[in-house]
Amino acid sequence: MSTSAAEDRSKRMIHTAGCIIIGDEVLGGKTVDTNSAHFAKYCFLLGMNLKRIEVIGDDEAEIGEAARRMSENYDFVVTRQDYFSTRSRACVAFATILHPTAFNGESLLTCFLQRWHRSDVSMAIANLQPRPALIAPNSHDDITYESIAKAFKLSLKLHDDALKRMKALSKPHPSQKNFSWDAPSPALDAKLRMVKLPIDESRDESSQALFVDESLWVPISVVNGNIHILPGIPRLFTQLLDGLKPLLMPRLENPEGKGVYRILFSTPMAESEVAGYLSKLAAEVEPKGVKVGSYPRWGRKRNSVTLVGKDKDYMESLVPQIEKGVDGVRVEREEDADESEDDANIG
Repeated sequence: MSTSAAEDRSKRMIHTAGCIIIGDEVLGGKTVDTNSAHFAKYCFLLGMNLKRIEVIGDDEAEIGEAARRMSENYDFVVTRQDYFSTRSRACVAFATILHPTAFNGESLLTCFLQRWHRSDVSMAIANLQPRPALIAPNSHDDITYESIAKAFKLSLKLHDDALKRMKALSKPHPSQKNFSWDAPSPALDAKLRMVKLPIDESRDESSQALFVDESLWVPISVVNGNIHILPGIPRLFTQLLDGLKPLLMPRLENPEGKGVYRILFSTPMAESEVAGYLSKLAAEVEPKGVKVGSYPRWGRKRNSVTLVGKDKDYMESLVPQIEKGVDGVRVEREEDADESEDDANIG
């Protein structure tokens, strides 16, 4: 990995973005991913062009390949940890044996179906501690850090500042009466593994672990200058992205973060009836960076047309023309005109 290239990626203007969602649980349908949807809205509001969202399983080679490719192709890349990898499910099963009320929904049979690993036992014990609302849970399964570190030929290094914050903000579970930060134990091993981050020794360490929320000990790990690793728990994913925003603003095309605008129209006309007009409109506005969209709404009397772009004044100037062209009205929500139409029919 080139140090100069990584430095350039960490400072360049942000035009494009990519998102990597990692987790067998997502691919298997057990967990519904909401982080990518939140990230898409985040990019839209900040004016970043989100080009790709990928969902991949807990596979070291696939994680590494996706991270390298997206880092090369896009200016700003976000990835999140899987909710529970294969190893983590074994941890849950073992923890259930030790503390039956700690987890729900995992049978004891799980522990016999998974591959055991000594560090997993440590992780299970550590997972028995309570979950304070603003303390990052153990979503940082080692496979993501290890896979991305390997992809960029980096080592995992214990991050002193993250450890210091962890000690200050987290407390051992009441069942861990003998836990000590100074005495070796499986629980301590598990906690330390959570703050071992991919670090490029040739670069400033402070730019590779960003603490954007003082209520959290967990950092955003930054690899190769533009890959940002966040926890997969939706609340923490959202909270850390919001905390990252002030650092991104100076690198946006619009430093005020005004982003992209969307104007929505409701029309009673069939999509095929307005297709010709909208095609001509799209060609007219394309040089201004504005896109035209048409969306049929099955089972409803009205369809939707959208304008999306960054030149708000220009887009506003088109509103009367488009309302006439599609025999429609501008609305804030797709269903707004439906409601007025229903009221008219009742009268």
